[in-house]
Amino acid sequence: MGEQILVLDAGTTSTRAMVFDAAGQMLAVAQQELTQHYPQAGWVEHDAAEIWAKTLACAREVVGDTPDRIAAIGITNQRETVVAWDRQTGEPLANAIVWQDRRTAAACAQLKDAGHEDAVQRQTGLLLDPYFSATKMRWLLDNQDAVRSAAERGDLAFGTVESWLVWKLSGGAHVSDASNASRTLLLALDVAQFDPGLCDLFGVPRSALPEVVDTHGALAICASEHLGAAIPICGLVGDQQSATIGQGCLTLGETKATYGTGAFVLTNKGSDIPRSANRLLGTILCQQAGQRIYALEGSCFVAGSLVQYLRDTLGLIGSAAETEALARSIPDSGEVVIVPALAGLGAPHWRPDARGVISGLSFASGRAQIARAALEAMAHQTQDLARAFAADGAPWSRLKIDGGMSANDWMAQDLADVIDLPVERPDFVETTALGAAICAAVGTGLYGSLNDAAQAMRGPAKEFAADMADDVREARLARYARALTAA
Repeated sequence: MGEQILVLDAGTTSTRAMVFDAAGQMLAVAQQELTQHYPQAGWVEHDAAEIWAKTLACAREVVGDTPDRIAAIGITNQRETVVAWDRQTGEPLANAIVWQDRRTAAACAQLKDAGHEDAVQRQTGLLLDPYFSATKMRWLLDNQDAVRSAAERGDLAFGTVESWLVWKLSGGAHVSDASNASRTLLLALDVAQFDPGLCDLFGVPRSALPEVVDTHGALAICASEHLGAAIPICGLVGDQQSATIGQGCLTLGETKATYGTGAFVLTNKGSDIPRSANRLLGTILCQQAGQRIYALEGSCFVAGSLVQYLRDTLGLIGSAAETEALARSIPDSGEVVIVPALAGLGAPHWRPDARGVISGLSFASGRAQIARAALEAMAHQTQDLARAFAADGAPWSRLKIDGGMSANDWMAQDLADVIDLPVERPDFVETTALGAAICAAVGTGLYGSLNDAAQAMRGPAKEFAADMADDVREARLARYARALTAA
């Protein structure tokens, strides 16, 4: 058996395959963009067949004709996105509804009005928001004839993206790991499998759902027809939990923030089920042999996608890399403030109805001011979360950051300045993929524990120390607070 790990990273805007060695060095990578479908305002969809085809193509590119060197496969994925497929044909029955999609806001509001949110939060750690999977599943049943017909025949399979990929790779294993399952609103945090009562509440047939399995271990087998050899699938983990593991946040209280399409902060809570009084989320970080480690999470829906919006929709920048130079070219944003609520507001506000705001514009405002304000919005959102975590008894002592946006030195320093804490960024910022590699390495027996694997596979990091006057910080945050009222 080889000692290399194949990681499939099925993200929101692209899907990738990477090969890691046992020391955590990335040996190969292939990436393809995913088409974003926006049928109407607030709706976001993917073609699940495209996710599968492009993920497989990337995997074949990096594995080549030497599959025997691959010890195991690890999969990490965009969470909460729902795929519906036919058990008999293995083909999608409708477009996947992406985690950013807000079409079920009214259904969530009805459930809140009926008084269900407190009980749902106690069981699942989550709030009633269209972000999560259950109401997406119900919408597909109510609005897609092919989905409803498959359910009536008993042929419907629901799953999140890792579940879909495992089904296709294995030829029919229907599983979902505990970290992804904990994002559906259908899994109680202290129960092994999906809860029949929650399924009834949301109107989701339990028979269509996968078996909940560990995040690392012997989980399934990739059929030899796909990559030239039968390769065990030994790691399955949602992207934000994966980044937490990749950052080595395996001790109670350690905290990471990932700045990718959205921004997501997780604090390790050990074996204690998190209970938030400040509209943060309780989630499963990882599970082995049925034993769970939990995390407290704050989710912001828009981070890197704001920069993408400035580039692709508004045409204000030619590339994401331009934002750092533009931010450095001026002493401040000229009081321009952006509230990046293009997909509603996540934690700690949870306002699916909120919309993006650019405030403080004057004739002196130009590309540089708007680009800088977009980067500053990352620190403002993070400080919102820092207050909520502290109020929940989980204050941060330092913040480990990763994701594509974190490569921007100006933004990393601004984060440290605004949250007034040390910020640590690993030299290898693709910690989401690394976390899946760590899980698969433990799952296949290359290492005895996640701690052992993380110590061996993580590289060096750079630290950014806070260096901002208190009055400057307070003025920034006050302007952001005012802008929030208009979102």
